[in-house]
Amino acid sequence: MELKPTMLQERIAALDILRGVSLVGILLVNMFAFYLPMPHIDLASWFTAPSDIVWQQNLDIYVQGSFYPLFAMLFGYGLAMQWQKAQNRAQNFYTLGLRRLAILFAFGVIHAVLIWWGDILMMYAFCGVFLVLLLQLRPIWLISIAFIINGLMQAVMLFALGFLTVNGEVDNYLNIVAVENAITAYGTGSWGDALLQRLTDLSVQAGIGMWFMALFTILPYMLVGAAASKWQLVERAKEQKWLWLTLAIAGLAIGIAVKSLPIMFTRTYLFDYLKVYIGGPVLSVGYAAVIVLLCLAPVVPKLLRPFANIGRMSLTMYIMQSIIGTCLFYQFGFGWYGKVSVATGVLIATGIIIVQMIIAEIWLSKWKQGPLEALWRKLIYRQKVKMH
Repeated sequence: MELKPTMLQERIAALDILRGVSLVGILLVNMFAFYLPMPHIDLASWFTAPSDIVWQQNLDIYVQGSFYPLFAMLFGYGLAMQWQKAQNRAQNFYTLGLRRLAILFAFGVIHAVLIWWGDILMMYAFCGVFLVLLLQLRPIWLISIAFIINGLMQAVMLFALGFLTVNGEVDNYLNIVAVENAITAYGTGSWGDALLQRLTDLSVQAGIGMWFMALFTILPYMLVGAAASKWQLVERAKEQKWLWLTLAIAGLAIGIAVKSLPIMFTRTYLFDYLKVYIGGPVLSVGYAAVIVLLCLAPVVPKLLRPFANIGRMSLTMYIMQSIIGTCLFYQFGFGWYGKVSVATGVLIATGIIIVQMIIAEIWLSKWKQGPLEALWRKLIYRQKVKMH
């Protein structure tokens, strides 16, 4: 018997809603990279207008660094669900799972080279290979490995910072040449100029060090998600509501407090480090817990259906966001690169999400999955997968 894709009736509304909410958060963060010369600037010191500073600080606290861990956990959750289904049917998941990741990696390469340099699909596929190899372990071991891997990174990075550096203020060094090259290529250049600059930015985004760091900053969250999947924490949320309530309160309180440190006090390397590597993931758990708890009320999943719809089409919607973003901001499109405020960027992101919700509602009223999801599954299962 061959493995089959997840059918509509098997889907869990809370997971789709979480994916949809994650896409909103990811877009809000990615907007900076669409219209600013990232990764060549320090975002926290880039803006000079008071309104831009306030908007950026709020995004830094409530959004930045808190949605990619959530999406990574959901990635691990979903992959573990596929593995468990294969186990229940006495089927070999490894060949199929690795093929799934290889195809996702190919999507990422195309996305990064032809559309936008800030692709995350390649990193997810890369870390997913290690996750597949560990899926046979018990949940407690998956959690333990996640904490060990992440803990090692935390220890090494704190040691590397050193006492003086940790307590010193951040040096806002700026590579003027790299910034000007990016502004010229994206803001006034042709599609070819943007392509060459995209490859330059991609060499930073997907440098050797980033692949290594992904094993310590993305894989642990995937392992946590896989463990949660094996424990069926979302499916059994009603039984585990006190656990989810504790995670919601602690995650929100601790996460927001830690992420606020560089803004409430003098910005130091230590506070920046805690904000990114402690506050971000902790707040992501708080967000996830709040949504899971809300979904226990029968009416909430219906109200949040627009988020669930884009969550069901997460691959299509993620790529679509990049296409829309580059068309809006690059010179070969509307040419808004570097010409919008942070507030305007948030407004544009909100408009994109609303448009995507409308598209997803119309599309899913006729088909059961998004176009890229259908293509992905066709390539995975090597058979025609019906969209109707």
